[in-house]
Amino acid sequence: MNNYDVIVIGAGHAGIEAGLASARMGVKTLLLTLDIHSLGRMSCNPAIGGVGKGQLVKDIDALGGQMGKAADACAIQFRILNASRGAAVQSSRAQIDMRKYGRYMEKLLGSQKNLTVKEAEAHKLLVREGQVGGVVTDKGEFGAKCVVICPGTFLEGLIHVGLKHFSGGRLNERASFGLAQNLRELGFQILRFKTGTCPRLDKNTINYLDLIRQDGDCLPKPFSFSSKNIKRKQAPCYITYTNPKTHQVIRDNLHRSPLYSGKIHATGVRYCPSIEDKIVKFADKQRHQVFLEPEGAGVNEVYPNGISTSLPQDVQLQILHSIAGLENSRVIRYGYGIEHAVVQPTQLYPTLETKRIKRLYLAGQINGTTGYEEAAAQGLVAGINAALAVKNKAPLVLDRASSYIGVLIDDLTTKGTEEPYRMFTSRVEYRLIIREDNADLRLSKTGFDLGLLSRKDFSRTEKKIKGVAAGRAYLKQARLKPVKAVNLKLARLNCPPLSRSFSLEELLKRPQINIENLATLHKLKPGIPESSWREIEIGIKYAGFIQRQCKDVERFKHLEKIKLPADFDYSGLSGISREIREKLLRFKPLNLGQASRISGVTPVAISLLMVYLKKGTGGFAKGKANHGHPAGGFDQRKPNQRRVTNEQD
Repeated sequence: MNNYDVIVIGAGHAGIEAGLASARMGVKTLLLTLDIHSLGRMSCNPAIGGVGKGQLVKDIDALGGQMGKAADACAIQFRILNASRGAAVQSSRAQIDMRKYGRYMEKLLGSQKNLTVKEAEAHKLLVREGQVGGVVTDKGEFGAKCVVICPGTFLEGLIHVGLKHFSGGRLNERASFGLAQNLRELGFQILRFKTGTCPRLDKNTINYLDLIRQDGDCLPKPFSFSSKNIKRKQAPCYITYTNPKTHQVIRDNLHRSPLYSGKIHATGVRYCPSIEDKIVKFADKQRHQVFLEPEGAGVNEVYPNGISTSLPQDVQLQILHSIAGLENSRVIRYGYGIEHAVVQPTQLYPTLETKRIKRLYLAGQINGTTGYEEAAAQGLVAGINAALAVKNKAPLVLDRASSYIGVLIDDLTTKGTEEPYRMFTSRVEYRLIIREDNADLRLSKTGFDLGLLSRKDFSRTEKKIKGVAAGRAYLKQARLKPVKAVNLKLARLNCPPLSRSFSLEELLKRPQINIENLATLHKLKPGIPESSWREIEIGIKYAGFIQRQCKDVERFKHLEKIKLPADFDYSGLSGISREIREKLLRFKPLNLGQASRISGVTPVAISLLMVYLKKGTGGFAKGKANHGHPAGGFDQRKPNQRRVTNEQD
């Protein structure tokens, strides 16, 4: 039997990050995959990032993961979402050349020291006295000190197209069955979730003339803090919409949908529903957006994001041909739904080690998440902790105040999930503090200490930190007098004139003033990186909001003491989404602490509940809040643990 330090099962986005992290930390690692030619394959849409997801990719990069670098190397369009809104919710998103991304990852894995990639199917875990000791595969047994399972949708995968169904982890790729049964035998609670994908279209058969064109940003901002400015030509996307004719086609064929005929019993994705789900649940909507995404440069396939479906192929064709611009579109590959096995993530520690079997880690969709970014984030943490366990070092725990990854894992391991979990900015209480732009300041030291981030990359972060300190000190000291030339420049910026001497810091607080036009009013201190000035600007402009948010944090400390009446009418609450009202009605929490831990109930919803309770009861007892951030969970067996908290701002 061949022996390894760490075995990673699955070579999707979670498995790749886990395998690379483990190997880069100097431990002998084996990466098992069902198909050696499908490494890093993007199963669904050709994009990385998005609201909440872009922050995850930045966190991954700051810790020394690979997804951000790969996205920068393979992207064909870059956009900052919510660019007109506050820094806390601005998120990066990139359209990706899917084939190039797979080749990039395949080459990277093949050249990684300490990493062996092998094509084999894992059937069973070798467990001795409650601790994993290896894996039984169709190619023999492999010993290991730690095992990380990252199976994606392949664990008991069942594909649905209309009323037909067949096993598969992806279309034309076999599923894995033995491992899921073995996990049941070991006592794990197994759920069934469902996701789906859209049909792929021939771009040459789409009429783009009357569609809305969406181009990338003029100055692309890369995901990775180590990437240089990107100057390659960007590809456009296009927007079209469904219409009443489309909706009628779907209604007429709901009896042929596996989702509504009872063939699919698994729980689907709330935030990325199938088109048939949209028509049923949002019957009042006259149209739904369809976002046409190219799958690569020089590639004919287009992904019509927004019409994921498991309806029969003939119905899919009718749907497509009813949509403007797609009347004559040719389908290259039809959409389908897929069910797969999930392990309830409350069975994990925040290190992603299972509570039932020592040194066994789970990452990705097996933990109930959906999305490339959520999977990669978990894979990175699982791979890091597996390597640390091999070295008998303290594990890594990221808490809610340090990173989006910390929020993701804390949500999964403390609340669990009854439906596929997707990251949003609304899930993050500290989003003014843990933003995209400062992921390097929050996490790079950890990545460097782990051996995942190079000295060169960490030096860049150190330079940024010094630049922030020097720049803030300079803005406090430098002043502008109310002279005519200055006031004329302010007038051109639609900014009130100066009536007295102002520091540059005071001026930067004005909404009309940013770092760029501040530099036209007064020479800025030379030698400070652009990234530092961006950090300084956000810190100054949002200082008041950050202080206000800290007060909100104190109020959350005593949620357990605030009781919720048994007959509280959640259906009458305004400002709270239907999803949250449904969950509160179903769970009927006894207090706000319990309510806050229900998956999908956001901090904003809890704040609104507090307001309603206060109005209804004339106020409630106030307790003295403890200062500091809420702790992430710990494995009580391991007292000497490394914890990453955020001391930024």
